[in-house]
Amino acid sequence: MTLPTDTLIRAELISFPNDPGDGNLPHPGSLEHYADGLLWLKGGHIHAAGHYADLVDQLPKAAEVIDHRGKLIMPGFIDTHVHYVQLDIMASYGRQLLDWLNDYTFPAECQFANHDHAKALSEAFLSEMLRAGTTTAQVFGSSHPGSVDAFFAACQKRQLRMLVGKVLMDRNAPDALMDGVSGISDTERLIEDWHGKQRLGYSVTPRFAPTSTRAQMDAAGALLRNDPTLWLQTHLAENSGELDWVAELFPGSRDYLAVYEEAGLVGPRSTFAHGIHLDNGMRQRLAERGANIAFCPSSNLFLGSGLFDRDAARETGMAFTYASDIGAGTDLSGFGTLKSAYQVGQLRCQPLTAWQGFYGLTHGNAKALSLDSHIGQLAPSYEADFVVIDPDATSLLQRRSQHCTTLGERLFALMMLADDRAIYETWAGGVCQHRRDA
Repeated sequence: MTLPTDTLIRAELISFPNDPGDGNLPHPGSLEHYADGLLWLKGGHIHAAGHYADLVDQLPKAAEVIDHRGKLIMPGFIDTHVHYVQLDIMASYGRQLLDWLNDYTFPAECQFANHDHAKALSEAFLSEMLRAGTTTAQVFGSSHPGSVDAFFAACQKRQLRMLVGKVLMDRNAPDALMDGVSGISDTERLIEDWHGKQRLGYSVTPRFAPTSTRAQMDAAGALLRNDPTLWLQTHLAENSGELDWVAELFPGSRDYLAVYEEAGLVGPRSTFAHGIHLDNGMRQRLAERGANIAFCPSSNLFLGSGLFDRDAARETGMAFTYASDIGAGTDLSGFGTLKSAYQVGQLRCQPLTAWQGFYGLTHGNAKALSLDSHIGQLAPSYEADFVVIDPDATSLLQRRSQHCTTLGERLFALMMLADDRAIYETWAGGVCQHRRDA
């Protein structure tokens, strides 16, 4: 794909180079805001971002400037935990985790033995994701290697930065989904074919401890030791029934986290989805190893799993990220994830500010995934992944915005009232890959 040398977009720009903290105002140096800004792209990267008045005299002669005044640009949203293979079971009538897996998830994932089905769902999922303003995600495939080949191929065609992995599970699942002795060899082949190719990365993906034998998890740990550029994604402490099951299956382990520690799966590129039912000792161990918990608020509410404790995470130094967890999650939109995170926080007396929410959805998630040298900010040399947001996308949002007097109020209104209709454009790799009105 040949990109134009220079692309110039005039709009309000918002980016977070540092953690803004939990206060009503962001920490000094944590927010870059240009009310009348210019985003200057060269090919697939950002060349400059700043005040329009400061940059206009440097622009190439006769350059056309895309005029998006009245709209605001943020870095592309990042989703740290999502199952593309569960797109079609979103909004299946709520059950708790283990019943939901057996009744909906496993039957849906069996269909991914069909490669054409995997290709079709890959394309549909990516289109939905870009429509929601998400430009990067860490994604679960099914246990079929073809599901990952199809998804990587679809990402490569669109030149997206994406992390994906084949689910590993060799017990406690339908026969059609268990991968047995081939699970690790299939993973090794997928790593060879896709990891580090263009903007793609591989996440080693045991579904969760109950569906993998110790031997399989040990082998997954060996993959990580042999190649520290790989990622790891799995689930941890989502549901109380799950905790009881893990204790029965691994009676010699200190706790649920120890099962993963013993296999060598806990490190700085490890993401553990949910982490609701943790004690502070487990949080501290995760912090010491640099792992992160993917906070999946809409999924946790939908399945009745519990309320994530952000304050405990911060007090113990444990990193956490924001994620949709489709299909138990109820919204692919980052706005929807932050809205649910705010509601969870309110129930715990831990209100989420818009500063913290949008930092987390962009630079914060990128940092936790070790991708912050590539994406997550509107800054020179960063990859040109960003969203153009329309604050007047709906009549209700427009009315609310008209009564906002500060930037913080406007961002909070977006966090609570916006949805995919507010995503006017989504750009990835310097290319506009979704336009709302197209």
